[in-house]
Amino acid sequence: MACLGLFGLLGIAVAGDARPRAREAGIVVGTLSPGPRNAITDVAGVGVGHASLIEGTRFHTGVTAIVPHAGNLFRQRVPAAIVVGNGFGKLLGVTQVQELGELETPILLTGTLGVWKVADAAVDWLLRQPGMEDVRSINPVVGETNDGHLSDIRARPLTPALVEQALTRLSYAVIEEGDVGAGAGTVAFGWKGGIGTSSRRLEATDGGYTVGVLVQSNFGGQLTIAGVPVWKELPDPAEYARGASAAPAKGDGSIMIVVATDAPLDASALQRLARRALVGLARTGSVMSNGSGDYVIAFSTAQENLRLADASVQSARSVAAERMTPLFQAVAEATEEAILNSLFRAHAVHGFHGDAAALPLDKVLVALRRANRLASPVPRPKH
Repeated sequence: MACLGLFGLLGIAVAGDARPRAREAGIVVGTLSPGPRNAITDVAGVGVGHASLIEGTRFHTGVTAIVPHAGNLFRQRVPAAIVVGNGFGKLLGVTQVQELGELETPILLTGTLGVWKVADAAVDWLLRQPGMEDVRSINPVVGETNDGHLSDIRARPLTPALVEQALTRLSYAVIEEGDVGAGAGTVAFGWKGGIGTSSRRLEATDGGYTVGVLVQSNFGGQLTIAGVPVWKELPDPAEYARGASAAPAKGDGSIMIVVATDAPLDASALQRLARRALVGLARTGSVMSNGSGDYVIAFSTAQENLRLADASVQSARSVAAERMTPLFQAVAEATEEAILNSLFRAHAVHGFHGDAAALPLDKVLVALRRANRLASPVPRPKH
């Protein structure tokens, strides 16, 4: 049965391309409520930009940029932390963030062999910005996952123009998901992966804070959705691929997880928060295998904790340790749902070394309905 037909049968309203987000399909992850957009941009000030390079079957790659606020991040830095789940990856800028506990550039995501070209182009662009005339040191944070199955990764085709596009065409509202930007050529659980996002908003009694997550999914394992082992119900992804060579479904691969919150957290508390994002990753069926690069970058946008570059004393307010548990729950739930959205919104890709089929949502939803795990669908936000 076609996806659209099945969605109609289940009473699920879909629009356009009939690839809903998880919550639109009736899948509710956890118990906390999402923000109005169910996206990392529910954290006020956070912006996301994509630039995709799609050329026939040869190139399916790109760049995704995440900014904590719209100002000069080098002059108004934010507290930040990085947690390594499994270190099989190429994350630039990690040691300075770990040492100083702050972020001074946008976060950029891309394909593995594009990391250094993206960093170089980003530095050029940043140094040209107003207020940067006397800067002699800068720490670009660039993460990656390997899109070499669907894209000619050895050609290293990313250009400064693409990096600038990602940095300048930012959305502070609804953002694209699936096979876009840094997710254009990624594969997760053997199916087409990509960019996904989600958010959670705490109750007023817990501070009313928002936690937003964006992922670049490119890893493997046994796909589990809302606690249901749907991998048992799904065919081999090769059966759904257009060509003879399908993307592997083994555990190796990578994921970049970016966590934003408006809760006032210092670097130590952000590190604790980032670790709990890995709980959400595990819930989807990953064990962070030997060949998987699994990283979490977390930052706080709280105005009282902005770190002014020229200040002799920096603010470091933080939610008390005894009040952190709701934030831990929020980041675990948002990470889990962001990963699902990266799969649900992605489309099949016929690529350079083979193919990646889109996750067959009809079979997924049948399995979830059988397990009584489908709720009423939630419409997609418009703004």
